[in-house]
Amino acid sequence: MNITLSPEQEKFIQSQIARGKYTNIQQVIDSALKLLEKQDQNYEQWLDETRQKVKVGLEQLERGDKVDGEVVIAQLEAKFKRMREENFNE
Repeated sequence: MNITLSPEQEKFIQSQIARGKYTNIQQVIDSALKLLEKQDQNYEQWLDETRQKVKVGLEQLERGDKVDGEVVIAQLEAKFKRMREENFNE
């Protein structure tokens, strides 16, 4: 497989090696692919969990159980803030 990198990507890879974080290009690419794989796994897990929560929520609505919309929005905002902070700290 041949991969063409932009000049910016090449510069970034070389800077990572120069800083001593990695010893060669392969290590940089391996690390990037591991991060991409983890991100994809986290997204799939989040998607599965969200689908399950939507299912539960729809079942609750069918039974007549309801929650105030403003409460739901506040909870979602707090959850997304935590997720952003967790992803930023990784």
